[in-house]
Amino acid sequence: MSKNTLKDKVLDLHTVCRLEDGRRQVFAGVHLVHEVTSAPAFDMLRELGLRVKYPELTYAVCDHVIPTDNSCRPFQDPQAEVLTKTLEDNVREFGINYFGPGKGQGVCHVVFSEQGLILPGMVAVCGDSHTSTYGAFGAFAFGFGTTQVSHVLATQTFAMDKELKVRRIDFNGRLEKGVVSKDTALDMIRKLGAKGGNGFAYEFGGSVVNGMEMEARMTLCNMAPEGGAKSGYINPDGETYNYLAGRRFTPSDISKAIKFWDSIGSNNDAVYDDRREIDVSNLEPMITWGTSSEQAIMVHERMPAVEDYSGKAREEVEKAYLYMGLKPGEKIYGTPVDIIFIGSCTNGRISDLRQASRILKGRKVKVRTLVVPGSESVKGEAEAEGLDKIFLEAGAEWRNPGCSMCLAMNPDKLKPGERCASTSNRNFENRQGKGGRTHLMSPYSAAAAAITGRIVDPGEYL
Repeated sequence: MSKNTLKDKVLDLHTVCRLEDGRRQVFAGVHLVHEVTSAPAFDMLRELGLRVKYPELTYAVCDHVIPTDNSCRPFQDPQAEVLTKTLEDNVREFGINYFGPGKGQGVCHVVFSEQGLILPGMVAVCGDSHTSTYGAFGAFAFGFGTTQVSHVLATQTFAMDKELKVRRIDFNGRLEKGVVSKDTALDMIRKLGAKGGNGFAYEFGGSVVNGMEMEARMTLCNMAPEGGAKSGYINPDGETYNYLAGRRFTPSDISKAIKFWDSIGSNNDAVYDDRREIDVSNLEPMITWGTSSEQAIMVHERMPAVEDYSGKAREEVEKAYLYMGLKPGEKIYGTPVDIIFIGSCTNGRISDLRQASRILKGRKVKVRTLVVPGSESVKGEAEAEGLDKIFLEAGAEWRNPGCSMCLAMNPDKLKPGERCASTSNRNFENRQGKGGRTHLMSPYSAAAAAITGRIVDPGEYL
């Protein structure tokens, strides 16, 4: 097993005890909740007559179901209204910090990051698999189920199901024009597999990661679960500390905190269960063609032949082609799309919107394009920079914060057969709406698709 890695250090610091069955009982440094997975957990507390153990360590936001076009209450969708009101009632009853509309609302993994709530060396948990985003800060972060949500609410601790191995992945080389963090993530997943990370935490490093800004690191860590990993993280460094400095919940004496943060990273003599190196020197923008995150190719490549697969993998590929309405051997370049979605906890931050605006500026979209900022803060920053005007003048829709078309839990849904160029993180069947077809890509690629109405190389427009 791994030794002296960030994962080992952080878990050892937060382990309360070992249970009789050998599992760790772990203290959660910060607990994050949203409207979808928290409601049953609060009901469990009521049934047992319990209160939230440390309400000051729990933070809530409404993001999955909230409409991004018209946020007037009550919401037109009755289920969205019920889930939102239930969350509001729960945070009020149990005294939990709530980033509601007008008070910092947005997508959970965007809001909590920008507030400075996630710090190096923390254990951060949430009932959402993309909690791994916070690993970009040198935290050990992951998602879990509603039962464990209730355990943390009641005790601030949870039992880890199993010990995770650590795979070190070094990204080296130089990224070409139009190639960004999202592309490196999709390249990793296609090479290691959508289940290749099962039982692992991924530690990301190498010259490419070291040179990434924080929001690019968040995108990479956000996508770790799409490769099967429970968590993904990056050792904290100066980039981390510069991002955290001055944020609302960051320690006021950050120099003192940095002394501890510097100690929490993996040692030079750290032992890993596995190591991989990925050279990105010749990487092109990545596009998914199928219904799994590993079914991805570079924008100028042809889609794979069914004969390249066997057994269950072949069945999955055949099914993916049928669902997506595509044919083996065809180029992904030039594939028509119906809708563009730029947003989500993967690519809804200010840097993502800046990327999209570089391509959309002075051009017009040919297909319906939704641009959804990840939080009220991101929305305000984008508008202060005039990005909203660029999007609106291009013919795109400038929305309010929310998960939007990342998943079919709000009014922003695909219709059967509609094809979407999306900056979100999942492309399985019906994810964005029943019968909807999703192609995952970067903000650059999505913006390029918006002005052409088809999948193209964004480098041609930069």
